[in-house]
Parts: sequence; C-alpha cells; structure tokens
Amino acid sequence: MPKASSISLVKRKTRQRDTIREIFTSARRPLRPQEVAAAAQRSLPSLGIATVYRAIKLLLDEGWLIPVNIAGGTRYELAEIGHHHHFHCRDCDKTFNIVGCAGNVQELAPNGFVIASHELTLSGTCRWCAERR
Repeated sequence: MPKASSISLVKRKTRQRDTIREIFTSARRPLRPQEVAAAAQRSLPSLGIATVYRAIKLLLDEGWLIPVNIAGGTRYELAEIGHHHHFHCRDCDKTFNIVGCAGNVQELAPNGFVIASHELTLSGTCRWCAERR
C-alpha cells in the first residue's frame, strides 16, 4: 500500500487534532505539550505525547498556534489573541495571559535604541498556588 503524502496528512481532519484544538480554545492561555497531553488523555486515553507534538507542529505551520518562550520552556497559544503579555507561576509552572500592555516601552530603551517589538513576562505565584499555602 502506498504511503500517504505529508500534504494529505496535514489536511486530514482527525479526532486527536480536533481534541487538541478544543483544549487550546478552552484554555485561553499558553500550554506546555505535557499539559495538552494530560487534558487530551481524559477523552482519548491512548493519545501519546508524540501525537501532541506532531499536532502542535501542524497547528504552528497552519498559523493557528504561536510559540511563547517562557522560563522553563516553550508553551503554545492561539495566534488569534494578538499582542498581550504573560504571568508565569513559579510554583505550578503554568503561564497565564495578561490583558493589556505596559504602554510606551520606547522610553525604557537606552538613548538611540529603536524598539521593534517587546514581550513582558511577570513571574511569581498564581492565585491558586497562593491559596494552597
């Protein structure tokens, strides 16, 4: 039997990819692949981490997801969200979206420097971890 081309695999709709899309849509925050796998395994127990990584790569290639580089590793989130910043909990390692922007960051740059873009990550303890203390 001939192998399917990678082009046809990208366009093929799968239950696994649909589940992974729903997880990102519901979470509305950056997720680590391990978080996606754990959530997906609730409805698809046999889903492995390799499948999650392949699905994330396809969703990145489609432009549906974007990478978010945070201390502790890369997370992924919906590309449609637009410019925003993040809060990283040092206790549970989850990352959350911050609504809004710090404002005019150009004034923070050294004299003569021109800022093309910026990312801001606050870190500390999320409210759920703070409540457990």
